[in-house]
Amino acid sequence: MKHPAVIALEEHYFDPDVTKHFKEGGPEARLPALRERLFDVGELRLKEMDEAGIDIQVLSHGAPATQRMDAETAVPVARRANDKLKQLIDSHPDRFRGFAALPTADPKAAADELERAVAKLGFKGAMLHGLANGVFLDDRRFWPIFERAQALDVPLYMHPAVPHPAVVDAYYKDYLKEFPGLLTAAWGFTVETATQAIRLVLSGLFDAYPRLKIILGHLGEGLPFSLWRIDMALARQGNRATPFRDCFREHFWITTSGNFSTPALLCCVLEMGADRILFSVDYPFVLNPPAAKWMQEVPLGPEDHAKILSGNARRLLKI
Repeated sequence: MKHPAVIALEEHYFDPDVTKHFKEGGPEARLPALRERLFDVGELRLKEMDEAGIDIQVLSHGAPATQRMDAETAVPVARRANDKLKQLIDSHPDRFRGFAALPTADPKAAADELERAVAKLGFKGAMLHGLANGVFLDDRRFWPIFERAQALDVPLYMHPAVPHPAVVDAYYKDYLKEFPGLLTAAWGFTVETATQAIRLVLSGLFDAYPRLKIILGHLGEGLPFSLWRIDMALARQGNRATPFRDCFREHFWITTSGNFSTPALLCCVLEMGADRILFSVDYPFVLNPPAAKWMQEVPLGPEDHAKILSGNARRLLKI
């Protein structure tokens, strides 16, 4: 029996021209093995893809990409980074695709760069990382980006970044010395990105752009588990009416990146449907073998396995 192809959507790399602008947590702060993998979009990456049976990676720049730069800096840096990513993809066109980095400090330029990356470079959408210079992306100044994504019929991947400094101070600082991961993948990333997604729904964005498509990683940042309760609570007296659960299930896709939990995945299948779930690893922050091994053991039928491993990605990204 022929196994389905495997496409991974949240697979990161670093561009030296981008990372030199990082103010904290840049490449010099990474473990040597992680740093090596982030800058490698060649032999090592392909070897580790082959060993795990991953056919295609959709490459995206690691957080925060160009989202904490000022507009004057971000626009040319994002453009150069996307051009270089195109060259990397062209060196292995059967193995790589791309999500664009966007200069969100200038939303009109970001929308134009999204269009250039899709129409001229062949990218499959863009990845956005957390807040844009401290501002949530539901703010109307950013809506030209979403408008352009709808017009181009490409998704935007909403990826985490470090929470707002005020949140760090109020919620996490007491424990960060002993548990620095609490700020990021253990909890801070989840809360920040789930909040971003909730705000997008409540903002009216999807009323304005009814064909807009959003991707969330890490099995939807916990939101599929909470959709019923959020919807129920927002239906109580005193809230403006909103079909929150239906809106989320219509406009969002979720990936398995860095969350290889069978109970969590089965919850997502029951809440979202197998058509809305996409395989991802979160490479190189998470290595490929655990993800590949886990998916082989997930108790789903062959049709749903094939959808999650590549079928849904092919339809959503037109691969």
